Amino acid sequence: MIGSWMPESWRAPRRFLALIAFKTLTFIAPGAPTLDPNLHRSSVIVPIESMPIVEQIMAYAMRKLKFHVDECDGGESSGEAVLNQKNGELANSDHEIFHLTKLRSEPSEALRKSTHGPRSAPVSTVKMLLGREVNYSGRGKFSSADCSHVLGRYLPVNGPWHVDRMDSRAYVSQFSADGSLFVAGFQGSHIKIYDVENGWKVRKNILAKSLRWTITDTSLSPDQRYLVYSSMSPIIHIVNVGSESTESYANINDIHDGLDMSCHDDGAYSFGIFSVKFSTDGRELVAGSSDDSIYVYDLEENKLTLRIPAHSSDVNTVTFADESGHIIYSGSDDHLCKVWDRRCFNTREQAAGVLTGHLQGITFIDSRGDGRYFISNGKDQGIKLWDIRRMSSKADCSGPRLSSWDYRWMEYPAHAKHLRHPSDQSLATYQGHSVLRTLIRCYFSPAYSTGQRYIYTGSSDNCVYIYDVVTGELVSKLDNHYLTVRDCSWHPYYPTLGSSSWDGLVARWEFSSSVADPSLVKKNSRIVSEDSMFNHIFL
Repeated sequence: MIGSWMPESWRAPRRFLALIAFKTLTFIAPGAPTLDPNLHRSSVIVPIESMPIVEQIMAYAMRKLKFHVDECDGGESSGEAVLNQKNGELANSDHEIFHLTKLRSEPSEALRKSTHGPRSAPVSTVKMLLGREVNYSGRGKFSSADCSHVLGRYLPVNGPWHVDRMDSRAYVSQFSADGSLFVAGFQGSHIKIYDVENGWKVRKNILAKSLRWTITDTSLSPDQRYLVYSSMSPIIHIVNVGSESTESYANINDIHDGLDMSCHDDGAYSFGIFSVKFSTDGRELVAGSSDDSIYVYDLEENKLTLRIPAHSSDVNTVTFADESGHIIYSGSDDHLCKVWDRRCFNTREQAAGVLTGHLQGITFIDSRGDGRYFISNGKDQGIKLWDIRRMSSKADCSGPRLSSWDYRWMEYPAHAKHLRHPSDQSLATYQGHSVLRTLIRCYFSPAYSTGQRYIYTGSSDNCVYIYDVVTGELVSKLDNHYLTVRDCSWHPYYPTLGSSSWDGLVARWEFSSSVADPSLVKKNSRIVSEDSMFNHIFL
């Protein structure tokens, strides 16, 4: 069936679309015959037009269409985001990023018109399926935006299922690029890699070498063969995670090579690494450090190739802007975000531009992946959305200051939440979560399943927050941990989110809360495989 022609990375998400369609169709047609449960992977693909069962379901849906209420159209909201735009509310913004987000996460105009519903309302999944069957779009299939509109409403808000619990704080949790692996790093020297497609079993248990204080960051290579980890030391370690043994002890049964970012005469603990990332091609690492610098390490040449004295305080976060690897974003405790274009470096390294708006230090930056937009989490208790075309050549340091405030052990003053930088260059500010105690991280939601419609973040109030990029609304608040959630990660294709907390718990959140195994759907005590649903509904 689909396995003979479809790349592995495409099978899972498309099967999930089929799963959604199947559940939606059976919801609106109770009592209608179910799909044949005896179909299996070697079955012949039957055109949908020749299937009486689907015709019956569609006919039933057409008769009930005007009375149908989609069970997933209503979004849960347990709060609100405070948005600060100079020219009005975010929902009315004409900036390009909001239009691009809508284009990538809303159905096509032809398909929307065919449903005859209000333009501002989400389009029912069933109506979209019906519109596709009669080919209102003229393409005969869903576009990527159509798929994102469907998948983007099935959010990972149920659960959680407990993946693992350690007796030390969890600092890092990240899915691999294809979603098959999940990495969690703990203060107690352990880094665990879980096999997501094999029941979240531990594939690799790494005992970190020369750890100082905690695992501050980890990064998987694009080919998933190597993992790097950092701590409060200038040495970044790299491990081959493709070896057969589950346990990985430094230089006993696995080599943990040390990549030295210092100048060798600086001393073993002259500075620490807060952030480390692989380039998209896997050839370089970029790191941010406590000595106010950015480092670039060439893995092919096995040497440090660039040190940039980038900020006037700790560089808490760095990342590559896009696949090219030329542009780097950095955020620091000096309250500034900076953009670095390595193609423009001549005799000295100078930032291509500065983005001003945060009133306190920046804890994390996530790129949208297009070399233009990124978000940053700040100790001023807000996430900011940036367009690098708005950057300036010099920083404006005229913003209000809080004297004697330290985010590590003090609450943020209530009055300070309403303070704004007079020269704020950001496009929007998302508030509601709490950024205290540690360098809490934020991200764009996946491009495939949501069109990057959402922003999500950990929080020191023990929750995960999900905001709508366009409207700024708080879509969901995931509350289960007992201590600060420092990191979280959304699966690139499935509605699954992993979170890690200082309570030592690694948890996963799903869209479905009624089945133990989301890969199977039970209907009338029969189990129907995803591939059967895929072929009957989506081919």
